[in-house]
Amino acid sequence: MAQVRYTRLDNRRPSSNYCSTVTVVVFVALCLVGIWMMTSSYVGPAQNVDEVSLDTKDGIKKQMTPPAEEGNVQKSEDSAGETPNEEKKGDGDASFPEVDESSSKQDDQEEKKEEKIKEEPISSGDESSSKQEDQEEKKEENTKEEPTSSGDESASKQGDQEEKKDEKTKEESTSSGDESSTKQEEQEERKEETASSGETKSETEGGENKNDDSKSENGFDGNDLGEKKDLKDHPDEENPESKSENGFDGSDLGEKEDLKDHPDEENPDSNDKQTKPETEDNESGENQKKTTADESEKKSSDDDTEAKGDKETKTGNEGAETKTEKESTETIVEQEKSIPKNGTSGDLSPPGTQLELLNETTAQNGSFTTQATESKNEKEAQKGSGDQVDFKWTLCNTTAGPDYIPCLDNVQAIKSLKTTKHYEHRERHCPDTPPTCLVPLPEGYKRPIEWPKSREKIWYTNVPHTKLAEYKGHQNWVKVTGEFLTFPGGGTQFKHGALHYIDFIQESVPDISWGKRSRVVLDVGCGVASFGGFLFDRDVTTMSLAPKDEHEAQVQFALERGIPAISAVMGTTRLPFPGRVFDIVHCARCRVPWHIEGGKLLLELNRVLRPGGFFVWSATPVYQKKTEDVEIWEAMTELTKKMCWELISINKDKINGVGVATYKKPTSNECYKSRSEQQPPICADSDDPNASWKVPLEACMHTAPEDTTQRGSQWPEQWPARLEKPPFWLSSSQTGVYGKAAPDDFSADYEHWKRVVTKSYLNGLGINWASVRNVMDMKAVYGGFAAALRDLKVWVMNVVPIDSPDTLAIIYERGLFGIYHDWCESFSTYPRSYDLVHADHLLSKLKQRCNLTAVIAEVDRVLRPEGKLIVRDDAKTVQEVEAMVKAMKWEVHMTYSKGKEGLLSVQKSIWRPEDVQTLTYAIAA
Repeated sequence: MAQVRYTRLDNRRPSSNYCSTVTVVVFVALCLVGIWMMTSSYVGPAQNVDEVSLDTKDGIKKQMTPPAEEGNVQKSEDSAGETPNEEKKGDGDASFPEVDESSSKQDDQEEKKEEKIKEEPISSGDESSSKQEDQEEKKEENTKEEPTSSGDESASKQGDQEEKKDEKTKEESTSSGDESSTKQEEQEERKEETASSGETKSETEGGENKNDDSKSENGFDGNDLGEKKDLKDHPDEENPESKSENGFDGSDLGEKEDLKDHPDEENPDSNDKQTKPETEDNESGENQKKTTADESEKKSSDDDTEAKGDKETKTGNEGAETKTEKESTETIVEQEKSIPKNGTSGDLSPPGTQLELLNETTAQNGSFTTQATESKNEKEAQKGSGDQVDFKWTLCNTTAGPDYIPCLDNVQAIKSLKTTKHYEHRERHCPDTPPTCLVPLPEGYKRPIEWPKSREKIWYTNVPHTKLAEYKGHQNWVKVTGEFLTFPGGGTQFKHGALHYIDFIQESVPDISWGKRSRVVLDVGCGVASFGGFLFDRDVTTMSLAPKDEHEAQVQFALERGIPAISAVMGTTRLPFPGRVFDIVHCARCRVPWHIEGGKLLLELNRVLRPGGFFVWSATPVYQKKTEDVEIWEAMTELTKKMCWELISINKDKINGVGVATYKKPTSNECYKSRSEQQPPICADSDDPNASWKVPLEACMHTAPEDTTQRGSQWPEQWPARLEKPPFWLSSSQTGVYGKAAPDDFSADYEHWKRVVTKSYLNGLGINWASVRNVMDMKAVYGGFAAALRDLKVWVMNVVPIDSPDTLAIIYERGLFGIYHDWCESFSTYPRSYDLVHADHLLSKLKQRCNLTAVIAEVDRVLRPEGKLIVRDDAKTVQEVEAMVKAMKWEVHMTYSKGKEGLLSVQKSIWRPEDVQTLTYAIAA
């Protein structure tokens, strides 16, 4: 029936019957009675026909009510309606639907007419029906011509848009047909069921479309979104620990500024930016609603004014429902935008724990962007506008090639030396202008093997040197095995393995107590550093050093294996360490002439050795009886007695066939004062044992501290307790680096870095920590960053810049190690030494006296390909560094800024420039 009635109304079939009626009227018109009867029948039956027509349309109206009602509801939300009754609603705001007086009158008339219809039989009424349809068309035209009576600009514009869409809808209305009618009947039945139960309707057709879009774009179904509606008003309930545990909690960006207390300042415009796309989505959904409503309304275009009044009444009753529905939909959309997405540049995928670190900003077309992306786009825009400098990198052309160390390969400076008697040619000779070119990669370079496998083997192509294997192969230093260089764990003095040798030392001197009393070791003349590499198994960290090219690439082998080492030599200047910091100094056949020139070199070891510390010496003079060996042993025995060192053990290892002598440094000055001859002399009071940056060696001894509050007057806490406790000699009367009392400053720094590493670095910077072994902290302060990494399988070279507060002794006191350095010069290590470099508020200070481009070139040199750089500094410096590394094709994992502070996490690429720069001072003749 619905289909027949719908076709009859649309195709105006009553017009054919109308012609028959006219013919009958012509014949009847021959008589006056017929004319009178026709006239009376026009008045009476016309009324009847009108009522029948209303009844017929009322049935159709019930079938088509869902689209028609939705159209009216949506118009009340979006725009002024087509009829005067709809125009009187005002600006079309669904939040405040109104029913005007005309609508009420129409409701009354509708009720009266429905009562009459029930009393009268349904007749064909073709002629009256046709006239009624003509009247309906005129009413619709008049309705369109009437001005909007409500008043605001948005309603007028929406009305205009509605009229334009109506014209398009008219063209489509005739083709909708039976399928649309069937859908409308089903929607009417659902609506009547909802209305009878008294429940609020949850979705309109447009609302369903909107939710469907949300689901398809964001991967959340309706149930998931519904469960998250309340999170908009209570964002903290989504992750109550996010502010205290996630992202840049505490002083993540500033040195001690607590960003957690001001989360809203992170991006003050983020709320506005989030609102814009939401509005666009709403407008898009509303336009879709309008189109659907218009199509439904045009299909029932012959509905009379009374029917429209009835629908408007329903609109008024359902307005609050629609408002609630719209608000809930907006809540869902906004809440979706607050849910973090894991996909950012690079490898970054924090599992919901980096809400503050990765603060979402704007969403377009359902695709979320992070703070990192927004910062990146802004900086690229600034660069494009000319605010940023374009960097063009070149490739270094030097004799050393892929192994170039600027301060150790200055051929020109080395040639000008007057003598090399004291290994001056192995010391640092930095060029006047640090290089800004990039060091080439060795041919066939591969990603390094990860620890602990790297301790046993490395890729030959990464360190393609075989002379050491040929020279020391019989001593199990290193061997060539196919495409690998393998390390059996031996050394000159421990051919049968380092672990046996290490255990033998402790058996000889139980007080050494590896990993408890003895934690920090200096290994002089380390070879390939197998001794330090296996001391990790005893929870001991070792600073290994050897001169470059003394035995080809030995330090480079060590670093490639994942073992700490630096290129250094005991020559004419002090080692870059403070006084009284190493628990043990070890020398296994290191061939250093300790006894010459008044014992100057051994006295340097005395300076860096902690009072009560041990000097472990396993060399041929200890156990061989050759003339040279005997002479050296006698000279060493005399020198060590004058230095007040006590020989506490001398044993021979039967397996390795070597002897080990162990000396202990005194803890008091009693022996020094009782010496009959003051040789070596005691250093002047003005001589600072901690001063070591390019300070010449002197043949004197520093006395032991007598004040119990001084560093070195007692042994540190056993490991690992010493890592976390402030050193006993830090006084509350001292002011720390960050302004608090020194012990409190130390503790606050440690807590700060534990929070940053745990809550941000481990999960939020796109770093695969399983691939990280060698780490450098370019500005270590108290060593808090290294301490926070304790549970990872990494070691950290803590660097204290020479123009920063001298806190390196504190780092050693807590069982870590480090070095002094001037970052305006090259670091004493081979290229491709480190997996991760960390720079915290360093580069902005270096800019004042260094060429920042040269510093970044040095960072590139020491980083392995695919190595990571983390920069924390002021936003401007971070922006400069980002531009530089982007020019090197590095991958940006994270950029973050808040106020004047910023953070950058990037990964080095394997890219090398094509343009070449020849460094003449590094070219051998």
